[in-house]
Amino acid sequence: MGLSCYALVRMTQYMFHIPEGDAVANFAFFGTIVGYNFVKYDALARAKKIQMRKELKIITLFSFCSFILVGFYFFQLERVTQIVAIAFLSITLLYTLPFFPNKKNARNWAGVKIYIVALCWVGVTLGLPILDSEIPVTPDFYLKFVQRFILIFVLVLIFEIIDLEYDDPHLKTVPQQIGVKHTKILGSILLIPFYFLEFFKSNLDKDQLIVNFILVLMISLFLIFANEKRSKYYTSFCVESIPIVWWLLLLLF
Repeated sequence: MGLSCYALVRMTQYMFHIPEGDAVANFAFFGTIVGYNFVKYDALARAKKIQMRKELKIITLFSFCSFILVGFYFFQLERVTQIVAIAFLSITLLYTLPFFPNKKNARNWAGVKIYIVALCWVGVTLGLPILDSEIPVTPDFYLKFVQRFILIFVLVLIFEIIDLEYDDPHLKTVPQQIGVKHTKILGSILLIPFYFLEFFKSNLDKDQLIVNFILVLMISLFLIFANEKRSKYYTSFCVESIPIVWWLLLLLF
């Protein structure tokens, strides 16, 4: 997950010709590790339903080290980037913790999970690098915002299909509301504007068109073959690797 976020930040830096950005890329990488582990294991730790196994202790130690590095890279960011980063941290906390008595956290708000996840990923991987580089915001930024949101949205659809058997029915995920078949159709349709939005850039990059076409084919295949019986490794190693492959393909081209 952290490598996926890192790859998307590097993609943004390539697309907008940002020469230096190690601090924001590393901040996103370690921040994703901390945020993901916090979201995943917070409820388990607070409920204290199971003892702290060796694996969880290792994860906790790794997350703590990542947290230290997040702080280190945070203070290398521009002030405005720090403020926006704190805003996305607040959204992550809202996603995880119930701030109001007897209320569910945002993760359990019916139908909004996928939008919160997509917004946070777009904000961190697109918004933060642009802000930190202090380059002007052009129409290309808004175009890439829509593209990136569609990409994350479709990838989350695959996760929701895989997790359909385990998700609480009250979550009202997309597959729960419209079914697996229609979710796949929706994801496939969304990949069309994702690809053709590239033609509206101020400077058309032919290599990017080729890479994006390969990406669309990959995602389409993962979407078509996704189902509730798939192993967790289908998303952990296949779907999560798509941003990494996207970045590597661009470097190769």
